[in-house]
Amino acid sequence: MSESAKRFVISQLERTGLVPNGPDPADPRIHNDALWGRVLRDGTLGLGEAYMDGWWDAEALDQFLFRLIRADVQKAFPRDLAVMWSLARGKLLNLQRLRVTEVAEKHYDIGNDLYAAMLDRRMIYSCGYWKDASDLDAAQEAKLDLICRKIGLAPGMRILDIGSGWGGFLQFAAERYGVSGVGVTVSKEQAALANARTAHLPVETRLLDYQALDGSFDRIISIGMFEHVGYKNYRAYFEKAARLLVPDGLMLLHTIGGNTSTTHGDPWSEKHIFPNGMLPSVSQVGRAIEGLFVMEDWHNFGADYDTTLMAWLARFEAAWPQLASRYDQRFYRMWRYYLNVFAASFRARQISLWQVVLSPRGVLGGYTSRR
Repeated sequence: MSESAKRFVISQLERTGLVPNGPDPADPRIHNDALWGRVLRDGTLGLGEAYMDGWWDAEALDQFLFRLIRADVQKAFPRDLAVMWSLARGKLLNLQRLRVTEVAEKHYDIGNDLYAAMLDRRMIYSCGYWKDASDLDAAQEAKLDLICRKIGLAPGMRILDIGSGWGGFLQFAAERYGVSGVGVTVSKEQAALANARTAHLPVETRLLDYQALDGSFDRIISIGMFEHVGYKNYRAYFEKAARLLVPDGLMLLHTIGGNTSTTHGDPWSEKHIFPNGMLPSVSQVGRAIEGLFVMEDWHNFGADYDTTLMAWLARFEAAWPQLASRYDQRFYRMWRYYLNVFAASFRARQISLWQVVLSPRGVLGGYTSRR
């Protein structure tokens, strides 16, 4: 098994131009020959966990992963048990509703110090807009302003931010556009810091599941939260939003999306980074909004997420000496792998970043797109 596994995995690497222990910075350095069987048996979960365990390295980790993803190497592998288990769970259970707070406990609550070190000054944990920006702070400010312009924010409006994180958008919108508003998050750490940072503004962050919301809002935005909703709940999510939005309001959905419809996430990411996470497809979003909203605008700037993730990686690496006392070496390798594999996935155009503008009944005279 080990020799045949080695031959098969190496043959897949070679068709992407990668050579084990070769001279290219993207070539993997193999430290444990048990890697081949582990990857063949466990697929992406095995590859990621073997990296976490120090079984292999690559100087240019992002380029190594990019080549694999761009060549769609995963399709050549037999369906592994991790994928089958993920698929079964996605079909049989509705984990996003059964375990509403799990992703907060295992990801967003692990330490505000980590996120403050890695993210921009507003702690925006989503794709920046790099069209006219040259650094992370500017790219995130540009993204926030783009959202405000797309939904036509004006003084006096009341807004809702579903999945409001550390309150960065609410703070920006209140300071720059004179609005009031409410944000919701299931993360205790996010809610506490958000309210501390916006105490002087007419906005609040509630520790609340979005389905428990009530009220009426002129505008609704959701930035980087829809990836946690789950395909069984897409329709209910938009039904809830439709009930909360005034008849002439606008909603903006900012989400990562996939090229194909799926009912589960990647096994490695599900286990180590985003429990119960999965990416919607165009058709899944389309079916979920049908009869509820008019799609006014659909903007894809997924390539900007590659740049954003590499900026986060650089900041994380620079801050690691200060973070190392709280997070161990295996966490360090896990977090590096997470940022690199997502950057590579966006670079390979396997996944995208969408901003979708929705209206309940259609904007009379037409909606003007903003870029």
